[in-house]
Amino acid sequence: MSDVILKVENLSKQYRLGLVGTGTIKHDLNRFWHRLRGKEDPYLKVGAVNDRSSEATENYVWALQDIDFEVKRGEVLGIIGKNGAGKSTLLKILSRVTAPTTGVIKTKGRIASLLEVGTGFHPELTGRENIYLNGAILGMTRREIRSKEEEIIEFSGCKLYIDTPVKRYSSGMRVRLGFAVAAFLEPDILIVDEVLAVGDAEFQKKAIGKMQDISKGDGRTVLFVSHNMASVKQLCTRGIVLGNGKIDFSGTSEDSVDYYLNTNANASAFISENKDSNSSDILSVEVKKDNVSSDIFGFDDPIEIEFKIRVVDEDLNSRLGFKVKDQYDRIVFTANVDLMDHIEKQGEYVLKVKIPGSVLAPNEYRLFIGLHVYKRKMLARIDGDIGFRIEETGTKFKNHIGDDIGCVVLDCEWEVV
Repeated sequence: MSDVILKVENLSKQYRLGLVGTGTIKHDLNRFWHRLRGKEDPYLKVGAVNDRSSEATENYVWALQDIDFEVKRGEVLGIIGKNGAGKSTLLKILSRVTAPTTGVIKTKGRIASLLEVGTGFHPELTGRENIYLNGAILGMTRREIRSKEEEIIEFSGCKLYIDTPVKRYSSGMRVRLGFAVAAFLEPDILIVDEVLAVGDAEFQKKAIGKMQDISKGDGRTVLFVSHNMASVKQLCTRGIVLGNGKIDFSGTSEDSVDYYLNTNANASAFISENKDSNSSDILSVEVKKDNVSSDIFGFDDPIEIEFKIRVVDEDLNSRLGFKVKDQYDRIVFTANVDLMDHIEKQGEYVLKVKIPGSVLAPNEYRLFIGLHVYKRKMLARIDGDIGFRIEETGTKFKNHIGDDIGCVVLDCEWEVV
């Protein structure tokens, strides 16, 4: 127990849908009357499950419900789950940005968090002044902050702009400085929520390296939320998977990522709910094998993708494209088509594209699709809701089962010279 630095017991968070605050005066008076008599809040007994894709049937929703876990000193805990699963709500509660509806949180030491771009920064103050402001909020003395000031500035890569007001920083610069402040001011628990995705590849690599140093070298604890499964596997020692506000799985980072990917398999088809016939849209997408809908392919099977789109006159110069990402969120390739090369007037059209077989390695893949006017506006997009799996068939991959062999397999020409 002495090594446990964070313990969460029976944590729940309830929100009222559609309103800011607790609701009507009637609800407030009812709560007050129950509290006066020493009884439980009557509205804690109602509330829908936190499923963002379903229609609301209650006035209240449980963003988190009955969360229990503990983290030991020096651990890096990865928290993963779909959008709306409750990850950010959990971290906001742990960071004391918002209070839980029920439950207890026990912590030891200082907590530093990086929840959103620019969180905790005053836009009118310079980068240097914000370093001191954040340090003071963490309970550090001016001398302690001054001893880390140059390291923070150097790591952030914002030296040229450090005496410029933060409101003039780009989102990437704010993330750089915010992470540097949170990491170098020596918190006992560092909480990082997805914001590293805003930074460039070079900074993401530096940030992950720094978090590894914090946990292994300094014995500090990190809570890390990311949709990048490769980063979770690389950085984290343990993971939990959230689903609809509850913990679905807890285990090693490898097992947690595998559970998440296996239980959130992508559909092979998509149909738009947009009924506006006067707007351009992606009406449907279907992944097929031999003209039949499928999400499972052998290594040698070509993959057919059929798009049904609607284009209005003002968007005839638009482009339809898609990215293929693997299970670790790596972009495998991108494909685009200029619609003006194929259509001449507004209407509904069906386009087909074929990904050749014997190219993509056995893996899970997702499609990120966009209909857009190049560099001007996005007309419609589908982010990862459709996908397919290529299975390890035959003997070609028998020695690599379970290994990460990348995304693309090339049949190269070899010769002895």
